[in-house]
Formats: sequence, structure tokens, C-alpha cells
Amino acid sequence: MKRAEILMEALPYIQRFHGKTIVIKLGGHAMVDQKILEMAIRDAVLLQYVGMKVVIVHGGGPEITEKMQAMGKEPKFVGGLRITDQETLEIAQMVLVGKINDGIVSLVARGGARGVGLSGNDGNLLIARKMDPQKVKEGGKVREVDLGYVGEIEHVDPSVLHTLLDSRYIPVIAPIAIDREGTSLNINADTAAGEIAVALSAFKLVNLTDVDGVMDAGRTKVYRRLTVAELDQLIADGTVSGGMIPKISASLHAVKHGVDQAHIINGNQGHNLLLELFTDAGVGTMISR
Repeated sequence: MKRAEILMEALPYIQRFHGKTIVIKLGGHAMVDQKILEMAIRDAVLLQYVGMKVVIVHGGGPEITEKMQAMGKEPKFVGGLRITDQETLEIAQMVLVGKINDGIVSLVARGGARGVGLSGNDGNLLIARKMDPQKVKEGGKVREVDLGYVGEIEHVDPSVLHTLLDSRYIPVIAPIAIDREGTSLNINADTAAGEIAVALSAFKLVNLTDVDGVMDAGRTKVYRRLTVAELDQLIADGTVSGGMIPKISASLHAVKHGVDQAHIINGNQGHNLLLELFTDAGVGTMISR
């Protein structure tokens, strides 16, 4: 009876979401823990089988860092963004496109769906420009830091995604873009997911990460529901900071530009994606206008 009640609670959500597009950003520990990743992909495949159009955008920061350290390079970050020289870019491409992307596509196939691996270079999906130097405060002084081959997205061409989604494929996208001169650039995966969600007029953007959601200043409470205005205030007063900034900024950008809802959830707990979408209480933070 309990199982039947759970299914009946999910029914109105399944009906509402049928035919809608959902962009899922995979990141954090799921990128290094195979069991967690497999559960997340099975959940994504289930979403397609109940009628949603599913797009997966993945990160791979921990694996890039691990590979860099193995090669004797010390990772450096500014504002949650990785400083990327030519060698780091090559490592990022090798890890994101050559390893993680292929692995996720294989898991999609194992789950009974059809996945297609892409990077932002394919079909001119993500056109970017080199990011301007970032200002950093040190000892009361401000200096500029060049992030190297890190890009800001200028344009998203979703044509290839529409073609794949209409044919019942699950696109799996690595966050590497191309500039107008043909140079590859490393893109923050959270930002890429947000921009892709906007370009697709997606119904939902879901960010699977290592935290339970947006938390208060004392890190004791998870906000279950937030409006854009409330989240803007949490950023302004410093409650949201560090590595959460790109995730929150991407979610805000998406909702402000037409995506109905954005979710930030802990992807390390089994089937949290389904619990967030198909239960009344949810398990993470939902952001809406």
C-alpha cells in the first residue's frame, strides 16, 4: 500500500512534466563514484521513459584535479573557476570528452536508452569568448588574474539538441566550447547547463551536486523553496559564496530567462533526482520566479 501511495503521489507530477524538457547537470562526487553515477543515470533514463526530454550536462572537476596532480600540476582557482593554461585545457578535454562523456553515454545505453556524446564544439553548440581577467583582493589590494583558456558563452545553437531530442536520444554534453577563431575553451559546467536550459526553453534545470541545497549562513538549514528575489539577497549578504556562486548564478540566470524552475540537490543520495521531482516535499532547493 505504501508503494502504491508513492506512485499516486508521483502521478500528477508525471502528467505535468510529460513532453517537457529537463536539463540535468551532473557534478561533484557523482563524477568519481561509479555507483552514484550509475544511479543518477538510471533516474535520468526513467525520466525519459515517463515522457520527458532529457539533456545531461556533466562536469568533471575532481577528476581533472586528480589528473593534474598526477601529472605534477597544482590546480588553481579564482571565484570557483579553474585557471586553465594550454596543458590544463588538454587535460580537461582528455578527461571530460575522452573519458567521462563516453562513460556516461555507455551508462545511458545500459539503462535502456540511447545517448549521444557531445561537446560544445559539435554543431557549434556553444560559441564562447575568452573570459576577461578576474579581479582578486589580496592584502587590501586588488589585482587582475588571467584565467587562461576559460570561456564565457556568447551563443548557444540548440539545433543539434532539438534534432536528437525529437528522435528520443539523450544528449550528453561536455563543457568545452569553441570561439569564433576555432580555439577550444574550458567552460564552467554549471554555466553551460544554465545557458543550454535557456536556449532549449527547458521546463526545469536540475543541478546534482555535493550539498543538500542552498543553506543558511550557519549551514544548518536548507531552503526548500526560494524566489529569484530571495536568492539575489542571499548572494548580496554573503550567505552564498565560493564554489556555490557558479551553481546559484546559473540557476538564477535560467529562471530569469524563461526556465520555469531550477533545483539544487545532493546527487550523492540514491534517487534524489526522482524524490525532488516527483514528491510533494522534495529533497533540495527549488528556485522559481
